Amino acid sequence: MSAPLSYDDVVKNLDDLPSLPAVVMELLNSVDQEEIDIAVLAKKVSHDQALTAKTLRLANSSLFGLQVKVTTIQQAITFLGFQSTRNLITAAAVTGCFAGKQCPGFDHGMFWRHSIATAACAKVLARHVRFNQDYAFTAGLLHDIGSLVLVSTFPERYAEVIAYQKEHDCYTLEAERAVLGIDHVEAGLALAEHWNFSDTMRLAIAGHHEPGKPGAGFLAAIVHVADAVVHALDLVQKPDDLVPPVSPIAWKALNLGEDTFLHLFRETELQYEEIALVLMA
Repeated sequence: MSAPLSYDDVVKNLDDLPSLPAVVMELLNSVDQEEIDIAVLAKKVSHDQALTAKTLRLANSSLFGLQVKVTTIQQAITFLGFQSTRNLITAAAVTGCFAGKQCPGFDHGMFWRHSIATAACAKVLARHVRFNQDYAFTAGLLHDIGSLVLVSTFPERYAEVIAYQKEHDCYTLEAERAVLGIDHVEAGLALAEHWNFSDTMRLAIAGHHEPGKPGAGFLAAIVHVADAVVHALDLVQKPDDLVPPVSPIAWKALNLGEDTFLHLFRETELQYEEIALVLMA
């Protein structure tokens, strides 16, 4: 068995990862800031045609139910608001950022479908508990981003993780810790630091498996429950997928009734289909 990896081993390899467009980095770094020159950012995004096209397809989807068709980033901001548009740009950029087929056995499509479904579910959950839906969507989309860090930087080692998980029928987190000595939460935090994610996103990534830890934050509880719901609904149709246990603390914090959950399941399924269609194109 190879020597366990450390947090520093992950950090050393981060510069070799693909980088997001500069304008997306600006957007991610400014999640907690109110004062931003929106017109300047809209213009910068417009220079990236592929990113703009994907963002506008999302903006015009039934996810938002706009009565008019938006054809520019500036229009999207006008009709959807800056935060929603920022999230769509981030989603469009991040899902196209990492290359696939580097690690035998790792299914990039399945990874992103799970992330998109979690983002959709977290957004619906946030609306029910009157939390910022845009934060929830982005945190849901990025919650497992550390898996891509590990897959991209240590593909051979991660193939061992996949084999271990199949052999022991365990959760990914357990397999990562057993084989690598580090897990996707720690790798996600390393990337969050490297890409200067806001504190809001860092906390959500750090706490989505342990939302009961002191200081984890309410967003971690939303993403944690959304993650479990998506596994339970089997939206991604992953063979032998295990449904993670839900933290009683997170469950209690959201305080949702049975009727709400039935509505949540249906809405998540509907939104997931459409978002996945655009982002996976």
